[in-house]
Amino acid sequence: MRRLRTQVGIVGAGPAGLVLAHALGRAGVDCLVLERHSRARVEARARAGLLEERTVSHLRRHGLAGRLLAEGTRHGWCEFLCAGHRLRMDYAALGGAEHWVYPQHWLVRDLIAALETAGRPPRFGVPVLAVEERRRIRCDGLELDCEYVIGCDGARGVTRRALPAGLRRETTRRYPYDWVAVLAEVARPVGGVLYALHERGFAGMMPRTPAIGRFYLQCAAGDTPADWPGPRVRAELALRLPLAEVGLGALQEVRILRMHSRITRPFRHGRLVLAGDAAHVLTPSGAKGMNLAIADATDLADSLLHGGLDGYGRRRLAAVRRAQDFSERLLRLLHRPPHEALPDLRLLTAPGPHATAFAREFTGTSEETDDAQWRA
Repeated sequence: MRRLRTQVGIVGAGPAGLVLAHALGRAGVDCLVLERHSRARVEARARAGLLEERTVSHLRRHGLAGRLLAEGTRHGWCEFLCAGHRLRMDYAALGGAEHWVYPQHWLVRDLIAALETAGRPPRFGVPVLAVEERRRIRCDGLELDCEYVIGCDGARGVTRRALPAGLRRETTRRYPYDWVAVLAEVARPVGGVLYALHERGFAGMMPRTPAIGRFYLQCAAGDTPADWPGPRVRAELALRLPLAEVGLGALQEVRILRMHSRITRPFRHGRLVLAGDAAHVLTPSGAKGMNLAIADATDLADSLLHGGLDGYGRRRLAAVRRAQDFSERLLRLLHRPPHEALPDLRLLTAPGPHATAFAREFTGTSEETDDAQWRA
């Protein structure tokens, strides 16, 4: 059994863990990131793709946004396709800010490369078996003693289960919708986020890279990928979305998303702290997951460096609940019958308080936005 020591042991090489490792390392704090999967797998996992301006500003301040700024694109509008009408919302001009479009796995790759350059690369292929006494990370053939253990290992990781059973509380919400998530090649870039409310169910078209788009299709609860072979996926996408605009190519990935959210509390117990999906999981509706994870890491780094961990859980729980509320309201709106939803969408996309409230919530430009005006 090999024994190592570090000040901060970080479990999980996702956006939260990697951003935290950078911030702490730059401040001279010794830390080590352990990741159960291989580097190749971590760098290939295609997930989110919309970054809020405040997220990019943090990455820029830490010197982590070079490639993002060079190769990412900025978007300040989205569209709703509903009952034969195409309604455009210029949310950047309506009180919000622009999003940066940059695939999550590209950002993860950049963060890993920067840690490697700094001489602090994550250790890949090291599954964590247990967190003992809240300060020791036990792996196969390795024990890591830490002053703090930070759980960034996602919804199925071990760190959230390391919270004492009598203390851990989980609030799970299962929504009456499931989505088919499709990653596909496109002949022309997806111009912007498009939400389609269709009689056959919701569909979405999201930008990722000039050659790749993300597509969503509402499906029946309980469907599996086997229920959605390529020809069916293509047929439904063609019915619900204007595919001629992008020229759909080869399907790279088809999976089912069970639409749910979960918040695990407390976010902190002694010297064990949770961040990212280990603490909270939201639906893709509203594009909040990756941004929340990086915000967790930003708050946590500042707390550790300045001795203020006591308020971390309270601050992050409040932010997560606001994001969850926004995600749920948008989810309900996108799944309403088209003719029923059209009047509300017209109101939402016209200049005024409803659109301003949505824009600020969508882009994260105000943590305290009173968004009751656009509740559907």
